Amino acid sequence: MNEEQSNVAEDVTEEEYSAPDLEAEGDHAADYIEELLDIADLDGDIDIEVRNNRTYLSVLVPEDDEDIEGLVGKDGKTLEALQELTRLAVLSSTGERSRLILDIAGHRVKRADTLRELARETIAKVQEDGTVEHMKPMSPYERKIVHDVVAEAGLHSESEGEGPRRHVVISAGE
Repeated sequence: MNEEQSNVAEDVTEEEYSAPDLEAEGDHAADYIEELLDIADLDGDIDIEVRNNRTYLSVLVPEDDEDIEGLVGKDGKTLEALQELTRLAVLSSTGERSRLILDIAGHRVKRADTLRELARETIAKVQEDGTVEHMKPMSPYERKIVHDVVAEAGLHSESEGEGPRRHVVISAGE
């Protein structure tokens, strides 16, 4: 699946998305990831959580386990690919599209914290200078994190660009 198709998959509204059994979705995804870890001879515990009508699957590993970092890849690219493969495995098993989020070794949690801090810094600049700020390109999930921080601050944000160049623009108002 290319970046543009992935963006479309992430941007589906709640009305367009028929909610499958999220616990079953998590179980199918966990089975797929467990098999992958076995094949790669990697250790990891799997945690499944359902929140906000979405399944979150986390592979938890000891802090000193550097082998698992190969499943995250540079800038999380391998993790993104594994997430898409896991979604396809769930689709194959259940016949339902999946919106699950896969995290490995806390990569997404750390990235979300970094994005929130970057968003707060950008918001401060917009508030101070009154400028319009363009952030670096990011995935739909990452853009959502930034949009939420901007909304909490009472500013305006929107996504601009196409495919892998899609990014958040923050301004003081509409």
